Amino acid sequence: QNWTRGMSYCLHSESHLDTGPIYVRENGKLHMVNQGAGGIQNVTPKTRPFRLFSRGFSVELCMNREDDRARRQRTDHFIFTYTKEGNLRYSAKSLFSLVLGYISDNVDHIDSLIGFPEQIAEKLFSAAEARQKFTEPVTGLRALQKFTEAYGNLVLCSLCLRNRYLVISEKLEEIKSFRELTCLDLSCCKLGDEHELLEHLTKEALSSVKRLLLKDNSLSDAGLRRMTAPVRVLKKGLENLLVLDLSCNPKITDVGIGYLLSFKKLNCLDISGTGLKDVNAVIKRIQMQMGLVHSKVPLKEFDHSNCKTEGWAEQTVLQWEQAVMEARKSQDDLRSRTAALRFYGKTHRIEDVVKCKLVEAETKASGNLQFYKEKVQNCHLPLKKEVAGSHELRNNKKRALAEQEKERTSKQKHLCLSVEDWDLLNTY
Repeated sequence: QNWTRGMSYCLHSESHLDTGPIYVRENGKLHMVNQGAGGIQNVTPKTRPFRLFSRGFSVELCMNREDDRARRQRTDHFIFTYTKEGNLRYSAKSLFSLVLGYISDNVDHIDSLIGFPEQIAEKLFSAAEARQKFTEPVTGLRALQKFTEAYGNLVLCSLCLRNRYLVISEKLEEIKSFRELTCLDLSCCKLGDEHELLEHLTKEALSSVKRLLLKDNSLSDAGLRRMTAPVRVLKKGLENLLVLDLSCNPKITDVGIGYLLSFKKLNCLDISGTGLKDVNAVIKRIQMQMGLVHSKVPLKEFDHSNCKTEGWAEQTVLQWEQAVMEARKSQDDLRSRTAALRFYGKTHRIEDVVKCKLVEAETKASGNLQFYKEKVQNCHLPLKKEVAGSHELRNNKKRALAEQEKERTSKQKHLCLSVEDWDLLNTY
């Protein structure tokens, strides 16, 4: 009785508070305290329902609320599979895959990836690539730059853009973002001497290029002078070049070959189909000053089979090409209309670009001018003959060095210290 009186007193003293029903467990049974009578009842009376929140309180569940412009279809958080019996089952995706998908959707907002683990970065790149984030015009370039700044040649170590001049024109900034490339194939692109990509070849970002293929690009002596100016004067740029293909460029003459003498590490050179005037003199000059031997057989280094697109961004380059081809299909539909206009003389006839196959046929008819560096072989001959041969080799080396010094002193002013070279260097 004392316990019930104390409970009823507490209830009456705090009657102004809506505490709701009070339950008490006694002797293994649950009883509710009746606030009106001050006693305990075993049977719950019909009372009004207790409200946890006020009547004006409401809750709204919101997920992925974005603007209508940026709203896209998002992958479900479950993986649905069918059993052998045909029953549908589902399993929840891992937290890592969910986070990876969210970051790949917003990859352009990443500040930096420097120091981030390479294994996870590769998965992040492939996830963003599957969503075609790198094909977007502005955000794709920004996201690609974050990866190339952090991982360099892992993103792309070799790039083949042969006969893909449309991809170069559409994705020039993205191509310039690649760093630490070792192989670059720009054959049959008709770039010319003033193209921005050729100027980018002399930057420090591409100083790691060892294999450069510039076949059929309408290059001349002026273009070679611009490409070799940093190497000749500042010892920077394409100083690590090992293989160079300049074939099918008829505007390159004997003067342009002189600029190639600055490539000290060059092992293979192809100048077939160029506009050389004195071929024999050029061959002797390359043999004496560059140490390269004229090959009578076509070399494997210039068959374009070794240069392929390799790296994380291999599929990205294919996506760029597919986007360009789709845009080109819409233009092909207008060919019938333009053909009719040309027939009636309302538009000027534009000649198609000469393909590489025609130029290759012309080079085969003119002759093969490919050079390679001969490897030193050990001679197993008697000592007397070796000594005699060594004296002849020393004399030949002395003569070659004397001729090199004469040519360097006579042409040093024109090759290294000309006013045009300094104007070029000031632009870099």
